[in-house]
Amino acid sequence: MEKWKKRLIALHHCPYLNDSAIINLIKMDPTLETLQQSPPLEISRITSLSQDKALAAIDYMNSPQFDRLLDIYQKEKIRMLTIFDEEYPLLLKEIYDPPLVLYTKGSTDLMKARILGVVGTRNMTENGRLSLQKLVPPLVKEGFVTVSGLAKGVDTVAHRLTMEHKGSTIAVLGSGLMKIYPKENQKLADYIAAEHLLISEYPPFTSPQKWHFPKRNRIISGLSEGVIIIEAKEKSGSLITADQALEQSRDVFAVPGSIVEPTAAGTNSLIQQGATLVMSHHDILNELR
Repeated sequence: MEKWKKRLIALHHCPYLNDSAIINLIKMDPTLETLQQSPPLEISRITSLSQDKALAAIDYMNSPQFDRLLDIYQKEKIRMLTIFDEEYPLLLKEIYDPPLVLYTKGSTDLMKARILGVVGTRNMTENGRLSLQKLVPPLVKEGFVTVSGLAKGVDTVAHRLTMEHKGSTIAVLGSGLMKIYPKENQKLADYIAAEHLLISEYPPFTSPQKWHFPKRNRIISGLSEGVIIIEAKEKSGSLITADQALEQSRDVFAVPGSIVEPTAAGTNSLIQQGATLVMSHHDILNELR
């Protein structure tokens, strides 16, 4: 790994620094070589940290602990893509707040394919399952890669259906690659990592936090040409994904449902607001063409 990239990823591991603070450090010192000689007050000012925390973050670039982590990542076949790398997905780079670093495990070539997001409720109904079975296989046959969030319910079934029909799938995590959530999807995650692609914007040993998941959703939509919402309650993470997709100028596709089903309230509302009503995969293909 080149020295500049190593310094950048070391900064990305510091719990005190967010992406905007790291970008400010890069603007201050594009080589990231002389930060330790910079005035502590200046480092503190541009990172909005106390001087002690700012200096601790900078010192981490030369920490033996970080070198040990890199050895573990290499053994686990974890790759790191920064927004400055040529392999970084172009569609994702276009969004308002693209991740500075992506931690990946599997085939990063999948991010160059045509991708569709598939998301929905964790409490999926039989109608949701049947909708997935009707939509996913023909889209896979058309050559689309699916991307979802490895959550229970719709996400899990979307990943599995894609693989069962010999397609490729990407799972975007709200935790680090070494802290799979939910735990019952560990085997599924291992298989996706071996044969498909796992992605996270969080360093691999990061535990899941509630606020990680809305952020994760912008990556799902950011990688995609469009996002399919299968089932969603009136207030759900899937609707956040739909909002983010619209902000990113992506197509939003919604499967309608019964007016008495709580899990259809969100998708029906999306259709009222202008999302494409989906009765078959042809509705999706027609919009994307």
